[in-house]
Amino acid sequence: MKALVCENFGPPETLRIVDLADPVAGEGEALIEVSYAGLNFFDLLIIENKYQIKPPLPFSPAAEFSGRIAALGPGASGFKIGDRVLGHTGFGCARERIAIPVSRLVKLPDGLSLEKAAGLSITYGTTLHALKQRADLKSGESLVVLGASGGVGLAAVEIGALMGAKVIACASSDDKLAFVRKFGAAETINYATQDLRAELKRLTGSRGVDVVYDPVGGALTEPALRALGWKGRFLVIGFASGEIPKPPLNLVLLKGCDIRGVFWGDFVSREPQAHLANMAELLDHAASGALSAHVHAAYPLESFLEAFGAIARREALGKVLLKMGAH
Repeated sequence: MKALVCENFGPPETLRIVDLADPVAGEGEALIEVSYAGLNFFDLLIIENKYQIKPPLPFSPAAEFSGRIAALGPGASGFKIGDRVLGHTGFGCARERIAIPVSRLVKLPDGLSLEKAAGLSITYGTTLHALKQRADLKSGESLVVLGASGGVGLAAVEIGALMGAKVIACASSDDKLAFVRKFGAAETINYATQDLRAELKRLTGSRGVDVVYDPVGGALTEPALRALGWKGRFLVIGFASGEIPKPPLNLVLLKGCDIRGVFWGDFVSREPQAHLANMAELLDHAASGALSAHVHAAYPLESFLEAFGAIARREALGKVLLKMGAH
């Protein structure tokens, strides 16, 4: 089988497409014919050894996929050969076949394409957990989304709007903001040309913001935190800017607000039933069209540099996928 492999830590140019022996489904595992592998910003960090997940070399990047079950190992139950599924791992999905515990699989409903399903696990899974379990977002509340046109940002715009929030989408260009307005953003802010804190204050008046969703970090964190209202909730999603901010904690005291971490990977392992309920909700919404699960592009495996480049240059509007095999 063909696989994209990281043999030495470095930029995407150091990755190679190689031929590997097919894996075999072990105890409680399924062998998957991977259709699409979903890429995320953290894949860039993993291959450069700059992420909290540090796989042993060599490994394949990509932490989520969609595909079909080709074989079941001993003790694997709840699925049958031919089922269309999505799944997630910490890494290892950019290959034509993968053996994975069935506990990490979710069967796809009719009407949901393999392409759209490939990007649901992590970006939409993270976001629903963030807004539902961590923020306890209520209908009518204001939700600020930083980096709104990227994979997790777009998911936050969509899910926030679906939950009845007034979504204020923030991004670095007018083109990106015009894009996210199509997915439920009520207001937009270009933080490359506008003062983020001043605009949030203008849009929310003296009340301030209820929830901030921050996958960016860096210089945007403090002005967004300053824009929070009384008992607001600030969600720490990630640090796509490359800088981990150090906000002044007196702001938390004065606003009576919360800074809440969102670690989806641990949530999945610590609260598996809540995770499965979230995934069932997401699949229903995606199958019905209530969530777009928008795909920026699905690149052939041979074009992996283009795929990583779209993410690195902040050009991706929605999800970036690699086409791996059977569709």
